[in-house]
Formats: sequence, C-alpha cells, structure tokens
Amino acid sequence: MAQERLGRIERRLAAILAADVAGYSRLMHHDEETTHTKLTVLLAEAVDPTIAEHSGRIVKNTGDGFLAEFPSAVEALRAAMVFQARVRELTAGAPEDRRIAFRVGINIGDVIVEPHDIFGDGVNIAARLESVAAPGGICISSAVYDQVQGKFGDRFADIGEQNLKNIGRPVRAYAVVLDGFGTAALSPGAGSSALSPPRLSIIVLPFANLSDDPGQDYFVDGVTESLTTDLSRISGSFVIGRHTAFAYKGKAIDLKQIGRELNVRYVLKGSMQGAGDRLRVNVQLVDAETSAHLWADRFDKPVADLFDMQDEIVSRLANTLDAQLTEQEARRSERSPQPNSMDLYFRGKALLHKGWTLEGVPQARAIFERAVTLDPKNVDAMVWMAGADLMLGASYLDDATSEHYAVAEATSIRALCLAPNHAYAHLALGCALMCTNRAAQGIAEFERALTLDHNLAEAHAQIGGAKLYMGRGAQTVAHINEALRLSPRDIFGHRWLMIAGFAKLQLNEDAEAICWFRRSIEANRNDVNAHFGLAAALALLGSLDEAKAAAKAIFALVPSFTIRRFRDGACSDNPIYLAKRERVYQGLRLAEVPEG
Repeated sequence: MAQERLGRIERRLAAILAADVAGYSRLMHHDEETTHTKLTVLLAEAVDPTIAEHSGRIVKNTGDGFLAEFPSAVEALRAAMVFQARVRELTAGAPEDRRIAFRVGINIGDVIVEPHDIFGDGVNIAARLESVAAPGGICISSAVYDQVQGKFGDRFADIGEQNLKNIGRPVRAYAVVLDGFGTAALSPGAGSSALSPPRLSIIVLPFANLSDDPGQDYFVDGVTESLTTDLSRISGSFVIGRHTAFAYKGKAIDLKQIGRELNVRYVLKGSMQGAGDRLRVNVQLVDAETSAHLWADRFDKPVADLFDMQDEIVSRLANTLDAQLTEQEARRSERSPQPNSMDLYFRGKALLHKGWTLEGVPQARAIFERAVTLDPKNVDAMVWMAGADLMLGASYLDDATSEHYAVAEATSIRALCLAPNHAYAHLALGCALMCTNRAAQGIAEFERALTLDHNLAEAHAQIGGAKLYMGRGAQTVAHINEALRLSPRDIFGHRWLMIAGFAKLQLNEDAEAICWFRRSIEANRNDVNAHFGLAAALALLGSLDEAKAAAKAIFALVPSFTIRRFRDGACSDNPIYLAKRERVYQGLRLAEVPEG
C-alpha cells in the first residue's frame, strides 16, 4: 500500500507566481528587525489578501519572498499588479535605499502538487523570471503573454529570449508596464542603483505632424507605431508599448520625468512635415537622464506611396538607431571598472562598427570571447564572435581562411541551439555556409533571418553575395540596392558596395565596377577587398598607373596579401564564378600584386 501511495503523483496546470524582495540581504544586514517587521506588514496588508481575492493561494513563504499558484494566468497577473501598486503606496515614504520592493515572475506550467509545495519546470521558470524583473516590476513568460494579451491593454514589452539559469532552453519573456511606476524591466547589473534603467530601454514618443493637413496624423502615428514594434526586434532592447507612449501625445513633456516614470535610458522623438511632393522627417535621440541630445538626423523623401514610404522610413530609422544605441551603450560600459558580459558585448560591437582593420577585428573577437566566457549563454556575444571570424576569413588577413569560416559556422550553430529564432545567428550561419561553397543553403538562412527581422538589410546584401558565388552576378545589384534602401548609411554598407563591384566584374562591366569600388572605399577605407577589386578593374581597363596606386593601398592594410591567398579564398566551385575570377587574377597581376 505504501508503494501504491508513493506512485500517486497529483499534477495540474497552474499559473505560478514567484516573488522575492530585491536586495533583501542588504536590507537585513542594515536593520534585521525593522526589515522583518516591514516585510511581515506588507505581506499581511498588501500581498496575502490580494492573492486570496484573485483566487490564488500562497504555496509557501521563502523568507524573503513567496510562491503562489492561481487557476488563471489573468488572475495571477491582476493580483501581481494590484499588490505591487499597494506595496508602492505603503513604502512611498521610505528612503530609496531602505525601501522594500518585490520582483515578480509569472509562468504557466504543469506542476507536481504536494500539500505545502509545488514542483516542476513551470515553477523553476517562474522563479528565474522573477530574477529578471526589476525591483517593483513583473516579468511574464510567453506562455502567460499568450493568455493575457488583449486583456490589459498594451502593457507588455517584449524583452526577447532569456537564457535562464539551469533552464535548458531560452524562454521568451515580456515585461509589464505598471501605471505610475514604469516598467518591469530587466534586472539591473551589479553595481547599478536599485531602479537603474535597463540597457537599450527606449520610448518612441508620438511624432509631431507639422504639415497643414491634420489628415496626415494617421500616417505620422503609423510611423510611430511601426517604429516602436521594429525597435523591439533589436536583440536585448526594451521598448515601451505604443499605448503608453501615445498617452504623451500633444502634451508638454519633460524628458527627464519620462525617463524616471518609465525607467528608460533613451527617448526618441521626431516630426514630419509635407511640402509639395516631398516629405521631411526629423528625429532626435535623447538621453532621458540628462536630456542631452545624442544623435539627430533628417530624412527627405519624395512622396510616393505613403505605406511604402512608411515602411522605408521605419526600416531606415530602426537600422540607424541600432548602431547609435550600440555606440551609446559601449560608452556607458567603458565607465564600468568591472565590465560584465553585456558590457563587453557592446564594446566589441562598437569596435567593429569603426571598421574592419588588421588590429580591430582580432581585438573585437577577443572581447566577444571574454563575454562568452563570463556568460556562456550570451547569444548576442556568441553571434558577433562568429561575425568576427567571418570578417577574419573574408578580409584575407592571414592564410587561415577556411579555419575562420569553420569556427564561425560552429559558433553560429551553438548560438542557434540556445536561441533558434535569433535573426543574426541565422545571418551568421548563412554567411558561413555561403563562404564554404553552400550558397543555396546560405540563402535559405538569410531568408529565415528576414522572416524574423524584415529590417535586416545585411541579409538582403548577403543574398546578393550568394548570387555572385552562384555565377548569377546579374541579380546581385538588385539585392544590394534593397539593402541600401533599407539602411543607406549602414555601418557595413561599404561591404555591400564592394559586393556590387565584384558582380560587375563578373559581368565584364569593368567601368561600373570601378564606380562601386570607389564608393565602397569612400565609405570605409579599411576594407582590403574594395582596394584589390579596384586595382583589378582599373588594370583590366588599361589604367595601369592608377591600378598600381590602388594596389599600394592593399599592402598598407594587409602587407602579406597575395594573389594565391585570394585564389585560395574562392567561396564556390561554380564554373562561371571561377572563370570570371580568372579575370580578377589577371587584373591583379597587371597591377603588380605578387603571385605568392
């Protein structure tokens, strides 16, 4: 009979709420008795009755927190929002460094039930999500989000896939925007203040319509909404929901106050104005803490189809802001005496943004490797480490081209095992496949990346590169132009221009190739590919003196460059591709590049 009783395990589907007190050890160290008394009062007056009112039960107390279960995800979230608001009211008068604040995580799962406890993956995930939430905030899993969306307005910000300790798969998480307080954002890093805004946290304020036509409001609002959605696709970003943002429409705004209210680092504001057949868009990125203007730009476009224009404006802004926010986060991280994994990630990414150089790319790769060592589940750092290996292979900096590509492929696959829907990981894997004679498989990865992030201009450019390796250079420039349309000032745009130059060489259109290579060099003088492409094209057209001058620039960047190294770096066995490369080898010989 005892054996039979032991075999009867009760299970049920439940919404699990895990909560603990942020900084509990510090508070107890400062004043044990006062902290214990305050926590007891908060549990009795704010937490326990609220949970009971929403059909929940406290499963157990954990000293500095508690575990509760509910029959409904909606009721679990309602209870959390109510008791968090009540706790803030009861602690409003306390000094910030002595204030008790709960962090809350909510998940849905099939749990094992015992009289005084519950067990299972669903419980563990809720507990880990609680550690992701900021003090006073709430973080929910995608399973909960699927049940509650549409029932609480636009209160949710997608904070992406979280690699939770001892959980074997990434969990997509959402932060909850709480009235009068701000966001249940990512937990601040070590050394941050209790309510420090998370990295890449931003609100897109409603753009102002400066035209004389109030009917254009729908278009302006559409740009604001779409930009809010698209910025949330930036890995690791925290973007305030559009409904919250639109509450500020038409009001006099103190940007510092918005930063405090919503707990965000950045504010994006802008305006649109139509004049005849043209539309002007002005944008500004502002530091919410200091009101300092970090970046501003203006876009002028002829008015065509408004919806196509809206997509283009949003794509251009999203791509530009990704680079700008990376730069700002890198600058912030440089002030950290003990950088964590994400600090290092931003530093490495910002270093690559400055250009591909013989010193810079290996240095960036080492930084990403340190980031992954500190946090083996930092997928972003992992993906960019793969990117650095791809750059090392594609830049002919040494003779280990195939080894660089192999390492990049392995790292990309490792990243995708942790985060299967990471657009940049698919992009990196696609590049590794494309560069190792698997262009068609590479294109499939690029298309998958675009499905996940339609603003990913780099994927369009790499499809163009893959077509080049398949001997279809006539199709390449269309893809390059699409990438440039989406991100005309892209950090890596010089590479796209270079790809177009080699496509023109494949088509024997040497004069046009020269134009593309010159544009690439004007955008970034540190890419050796554009220089040797230019040298070859000039030589093939008979401009030997100019070709030899261009060749000198090759050796300034890569002193050991040879035609043999370039030949060994062929990315395809396609006969058209290989035959047309022979023309490039001939041009390089004429420009007096050594055979090697």
